[in-house]
Amino acid sequence: MAGRPPVAWTRATGVALVLLGTGALSAAGALLLALAPRARRRFRERLFRATARSLLALLRAEVRVSGPLPEPPFLLVTNHLSYVDVLVLASRLPVRFVAKAEVLRWPLLGPICRRLGTIFIDRSDRRDIPRVLAEIERSLARGEGVILFPEGTSSSGESVLPFRSPLLALPARRGLPVHAAALGYDPPSVSWWGERSLAPHLLDLFRLQRIEATVDFAPEPVIDEDRKRLAERLREAVRALRGEGGCGME
Repeated sequence: MAGRPPVAWTRATGVALVLLGTGALSAAGALLLALAPRARRRFRERLFRATARSLLALLRAEVRVSGPLPEPPFLLVTNHLSYVDVLVLASRLPVRFVAKAEVLRWPLLGPICRRLGTIFIDRSDRRDIPRVLAEIERSLARGEGVILFPEGTSSSGESVLPFRSPLLALPARRGLPVHAAALGYDPPSVSWWGERSLAPHLLDLFRLQRIEATVDFAPEPVIDEDRKRLAERLREAVRALRGEGGCGME
């Protein structure tokens, strides 16, 4: 009698089925609700949350949250450790993400991310920044939440990388509050960074017995009219949430 398939491949199959279902539902929703933008956004938010929670369940991931969750509309920044960050945050918040344009080329995931409202930025072209800032402003005006990963790349999680400030020009100019949160994982191998290929990391992720994700929200948002100073203050807020030494907030 044939043995049971390896757990990694069983989970991989489950993830693929969830993503295919999400892709089909998002396409159908976009078509059926084309003339009802508000209803389309609500459908998108609910589908995104359901997809994130389904995928986390397949990964046997538990999410622990501390601190006050921001209420829409909001702008939130966090450290960036893995593609799993998106699932963890979307499982708890109605949100749009700002992501690198390269994600659009990922098989299956790219089109789904677009349909779920991701705002893509071409990091190689600074002329794309005004367009992205305008889209963030429109999202906030519609009452949506937007999440930025200002480190600009994922990391091992050993320390919070310097925050890039260009996308913080909008809240700095308009005096908008920016919320901060810190992500963490047990085991740390959930982090995907450096030159490691996506497929091998995914298989290792599927083999894990459990994942514990933590999201710690700062008690107060940060307001600053200088975007570079705002970036530094937000980074210090995230570092403080992660317990990194030498952190201080003004």
